[in-house]
Amino acid sequence: MVRMIRGVNINSSKQAGLGLFRATGIYVGAILGSGILVLPAIAAKEAGPASLLAWTLLLVFCTPVAFSFAEMSRQQPDAGGIAHFVTRAYGRRASAVAGYLFYFAIPFGAPATAVIGGNYIAHALGGGRGTALLAAALLLAAAFGSNAVGIRMSSGIQLVLMVLLVGLLALAVALAAPFARAENFTPFAPHGYWAVGGVASLLFFCFAGWEAVTHLAGEFRNPERDLKRATWLTLIVVGVVYIGVVAASVAVLGPALPGSDVPIAQLLEKGLGGLAAPLTAVAAAVLTFGPINTFVAGASRLGASLASDGVLPRALARGAGPGRVPGASLGLLAAMTFLSFGAAAAGLSNMQFQIGAASACFTAVTAFGLVAGIRLLPARTPAWYGVIVAAVVMLAVLLFSGWALVVPLGLAAGAVWAARADRRRPPAGRPETVVTAVQLEAVPSGVTAAAPPPARP
Repeated sequence: MVRMIRGVNINSSKQAGLGLFRATGIYVGAILGSGILVLPAIAAKEAGPASLLAWTLLLVFCTPVAFSFAEMSRQQPDAGGIAHFVTRAYGRRASAVAGYLFYFAIPFGAPATAVIGGNYIAHALGGGRGTALLAAALLLAAAFGSNAVGIRMSSGIQLVLMVLLVGLLALAVALAAPFARAENFTPFAPHGYWAVGGVASLLFFCFAGWEAVTHLAGEFRNPERDLKRATWLTLIVVGVVYIGVVAASVAVLGPALPGSDVPIAQLLEKGLGGLAAPLTAVAAAVLTFGPINTFVAGASRLGASLASDGVLPRALARGAGPGRVPGASLGLLAAMTFLSFGAAAAGLSNMQFQIGAASACFTAVTAFGLVAGIRLLPARTPAWYGVIVAAVVMLAVLLFSGWALVVPLGLAAGAVWAARADRRRPPAGRPETVVTAVQLEAVPSGVTAAAPPPARP
């Protein structure tokens, strides 16, 4: 027997649900992305070897975040995830703000992610900036094209990509270890320790995805038992990979790290020579396409939902429905993304600006979900105190976003204005509308993603 929950087909048989390791693999895959291929160099440029502290502290601080979401999902498994929490806690307008932050973060994050993959491909082919930009454009076009024809990446492919990424990074660390030098850790904080806080905000680009478990909770065979287990396993895998790669990058590449566009490829070259670049380029291309494809799928449907709610032009709601593609929303998203990409290619913006803006938006969305948890969880329980700690941590990280804060603040103001401008009464069940779209943010699971009914796109 199959039942429909907010646009997602869920088999009611426990045997059809996600087991612990499959769910953990998907959760890890939602967090580990192409950011690790370049951010060690950007972080080292901003904070020197002390950037390792930012990675470590952010991992520690994200622990209560991960377990707070796991607890909220355990108590009420729902495919809507954060949007479901925000709608229940604060209503439609607040959910619209969360939707804006995610939808409009894509034109910042997708080009930056594509350029990361493009740089690795260009490095492998021996090409320059033009080759990297061409490869990045093709990756973006492939992601939007696959969504235009309704192509989905299966949970099996996502799991393979996760294993490939972890294996690649583990290989890079192992092969580079003999070339580590202690002197590369001095001076440890050339720009002072205050720079560590700024780097932590930027690095949240690599940690966006902790909320993914909230969307998958209803798909677990045994969420009561496995949610916390999957969270622990994910924290261990992510912690080992991130800290291992960053420490190896600093220890092996030393002063050359801040100026590197392909630090992981350089680590592999230490042990594999000329074979390293092609191997890394292929993996980078696949791993770059995966996250872009998934996030574009979720954002395009979210745009259609926001249009139905009246907080985006209603024409963008066209194409929503069972088995259909939200073409208008997808087209606008593609236009904004390629405009942002073109601006970066022309030198009007840079990848660090795009990553910073996307990170600030994703941090704000995460903080939004945690603040909702303060109202939803039973007061004065361990989970309630945990979500308060997690919310404070995320708000602190958000404050370190600096200039990038103008992006989520501007988007939030736009969402509030648009929600107030639309005075029509939402149809019955409207609180589920944003849930339907936003849940696709983290669809790289075994979930069979289905478009929502016409009345609730």
